[in-house]
Amino acid sequence: MPYRRLPNTDQARLRALKAAQKQGVLIVPYELAFSQRLLLELQAFLPQFEQAISQYNFSKDRQAKYGRLSIDQFKSARLYVSHFLQVVNMGIIRGEIKPDVRTYYGLEVEDKSVPELTTEQALIHWGERVIKGEEKRMMTGGSRIYNPSIAMVKVKYEKFVEYSNNHKDLLATTEKMHEKVLELREKADRLILNVWNEVEARFEDHNPEEKRAKSAVYGVVYLLRKHEKEQLNS
Repeated sequence: MPYRRLPNTDQARLRALKAAQKQGVLIVPYELAFSQRLLLELQAFLPQFEQAISQYNFSKDRQAKYGRLSIDQFKSARLYVSHFLQVVNMGIIRGEIKPDVRTYYGLEVEDKSVPELTTEQALIHWGERVIKGEEKRMMTGGSRIYNPSIAMVKVKYEKFVEYSNNHKDLLATTEKMHEKVLELREKADRLILNVWNEVEARFEDHNPEEKRAKSAVYGVVYLLRKHEKEQLNS
């Protein structure tokens, strides 16, 4: 015998709520298969739940978009910061720049390596050091470094920081909206359960097939069990 299954996705919850609400509009109160109290509760709750889901999905999509853009900006800024330090090291090797300039960037004088820039935190840390260090070096009369220039490094770095911050803000917003949906989801499940229980109770004196057919009009979902599907197909 088919069994009743409550919604397990937000879209399924919305369909169930809208189906019940539709019957509340089409059918006069004394013929409606569930109480006016539940109908009023449903009518007040549905717009709120639908809006919360819509806002959450919109925020989630924006978060994903900024996440992809943030990764692109991270890669670009990392490339420029890394290349700048490589150019500094090559200038030192050629004897054009003194090794002690490395201290401006927070590096040891004899440290010929480029810092690991594999995380956002590392890139933010070293990007800021390189930009501020180069500004200090230029104030002491140091010659300009090109390909890349510190101005271009700064543009790429600040763009990365902007996108990174925006993405973090969107993550926080999306999390708050998700918590709101979770809270409303519990209420939706309770409301659907109450409506379905009253609907089935209203048609209890009908035969099982007719009961399911009449209840389904109100959004009640019935599914066949696996062996029932196999029997039907055979």
